[in-house]
Amino acid sequence: MKNILLNFGVIFLMTIPLISCVDNKGKQSVEIDTPEEVKKAEEKTADVADQDFIDGMTGKIWHNYLEIKIALTNADANKVQDIAKSMVASFSEERADMKAMAQELSETEDLEKQRELFAAFTEKAGPMFEDALSGGTIYKKFCPMAFNNKGAYWYADIEEINNPYFGDKMPNCGAVKKTIKK
Repeated sequence: MKNILLNFGVIFLMTIPLISCVDNKGKQSVEIDTPEEVKKAEEKTADVADQDFIDGMTGKIWHNYLEIKIALTNADANKVQDIAKSMVASFSEERADMKAMAQELSETEDLEKQRELFAAFTEKAGPMFEDALSGGTIYKKFCPMAFNNKGAYWYADIEEINNPYFGDKMPNCGAVKKTIKK
């Protein structure tokens, strides 16, 4: 009986290390993206506001503004309308003129009209963004060819050019004209 218990104990102690050394490759994985894959993922990732403003209203409007800029760059008129509706709700009464422009933007399905309204909105909202910025960096950009070479400005949270006025026709048309950093 003593030998049976001793043999059983030895067998038991020998199987513990074998069981614990089971290959766990199927349970764990590590993926390493190539630089090309990282760049491709960045292109599909929306701009995310990394700026701070002195008031919540401006921060919400900035966020909606960036989303509208992306939707215009992607020529997505329906998305522009949806985001503009959200933007309308963010305005206080003291910014009634900008609120009315956002409302008009939310009501039109015409992409070119949306781009014109966006340019007009940028002229009104730009000084508000610049004055209210309390942290981070924003970029004022200009496309000289927009609207039959009259040109138009827009603001962005990244230095790279993604032109909302020409979308995929001329995505890199434009230049940074002013960097606002606080």
